Amino acid sequence: QAQVTESGGGTVQAGGSLKLSCVVATSIFPRYAVAWYRQPLGKDREFVASLTRFGDEDRYTASVRGRFTISRENSKNTAYLEMNDLKPDDTAVYYCNFGTYAYMQQVQHFDSWGQGTQVTVSS
Repeated sequence: QAQVTESGGGTVQAGGSLKLSCVVATSIFPRYAVAWYRQPLGKDREFVASLTRFGDEDRYTASVRGRFTISRENSKNTAYLEMNDLKPDDTAVYYCNFGTYAYMQQVQHFDSWGQGTQVTVSS
C-alpha cells in the first residue's frame, strides 16, 4: 500500500472553511478512485466522500452534501476536500484512501491508513 499523507487541518469557527489535501505516493494513483473519511474522538471511522479516477462521479455522506466538495489533481497524485459552512459535528481526524470506486464507502475494506489531519470546529 502506497503512503498517503493528509494535511490542511486546523481549528476554525463554525461557518468557516478549510481545504484538506491528500498526497498519494504512487504513480498509479490516477488509476484509482479516492475517498475521504473521518473519525471523531471516541467514535468509529466513517465515510465522507468519494470520487472516481476520472473525476466524473462523486458520492457524499448526507451530513456533508452541499457543504463539502471532493476533487483531485492526477498530475500531482493529490486529492482535495474543500469544506465550507463547517459545523462542530465536523470535528474529527480526517483521512483519505484510494482503491476501487465500488468499495470506497466501506471503511473496513482498508487495512492501511495515513496519519490523518485534525479538523476542529468551535461553536
